[in-house]
Amino acid sequence: MPKKIIGILGSPLPKGNTAVLLEKALEGARAAGAEVERIDVPSLNFVPCREIFYCTEHETCRIQDDMTEMYQKFRNLDGLIIATPVMTMGIPGKLKSFMDRFQVYYMAKYLRKKPLVPEEKRKSRRCLFISISGMKDPSVFVGAKMTAQAFCRIIDCSYGDEILVPDMDTIQDIRKKPDVLQEAYEKGYALGK
Repeated sequence: MPKKIIGILGSPLPKGNTAVLLEKALEGARAAGAEVERIDVPSLNFVPCREIFYCTEHETCRIQDDMTEMYQKFRNLDGLIIATPVMTMGIPGKLKSFMDRFQVYYMAKYLRKKPLVPEEKRKSRRCLFISISGMKDPSVFVGAKMTAQAFCRIIDCSYGDEILVPDMDTIQDIRKKPDVLQEAYEKGYALGK
């Protein structure tokens, strides 16, 4: 059975630099034989977590919107690619709200002590984090990485690898960096193998 890899795009630009890197990584995963799916978070219709606490007792959220189908998809994935730009020293708001809605997983794992992902699957799930920033300073990624790492812990998917590209204000078009595109392909391939 092929691995299931989900790529989530946090950028509001579906064909921008972050999306190009995500597509390269998904292309690599597909070449390795994985089944891939891309989810453009900004295009989803959902509301932020309202802390209703329905998920303290249930394996889903009371709010029924585009997030409803995500919970099962994320239970079944073998690998995750998070691709996002850095905005205001963190990840874009819609992506953060997407991650916050996974309180369903948090409550199951930490409150009820019954994680939604089976133990045998938890051991092998990996995440590739891809992020770009206009700034040259590599410390610009600290907040975004911490958020991605926390999300990975909540959904039982090890933060395994990363591609961080600073200075995009100078580079402007990621296609000018074939080495970075190749790195995304290779890391996607490794995730899908």
